Amino acid sequence: MSDKNKAILLKGNAAISEGDHEGFLSLCTEDTEWTFVGDTVLKGKEAVRQWMAKTYIKPPKVTVAKLIAEGDFLIATGDVAVMEADGNETRSAYCDIWRFRGEQLAELTAFVI
Repeated sequence: MSDKNKAILLKGNAAISEGDHEGFLSLCTEDTEWTFVGDTVLKGKEAVRQWMAKTYIKPPKVTVAKLIAEGDFLIATGDVAVMEADGNETRSAYCDIWRFRGEQLAELTAFVI
């Protein structure tokens, strides 16, 4: 299961870097919940869709450094570069903890610095 979950997340990251939000969202449960620790909680696929439309003005550049899987959980660490509305690029380090339900992304706890 862990290799399958890794492949699912990497497929999602590839979709995001191509600007294919719907391709990524097809990998999520309808009731997916994303928590950006200390910032925002998104509940449901539609909330994530709206957040992506607003946040990913241009496709982000995601670099995965490590993937660690156990059971229904997958931890991804790396760097992400996002284009801001003012045209400046913001680079951040991240640690994402994903929980899978079956073969779909059901929950994210994201630490972004």
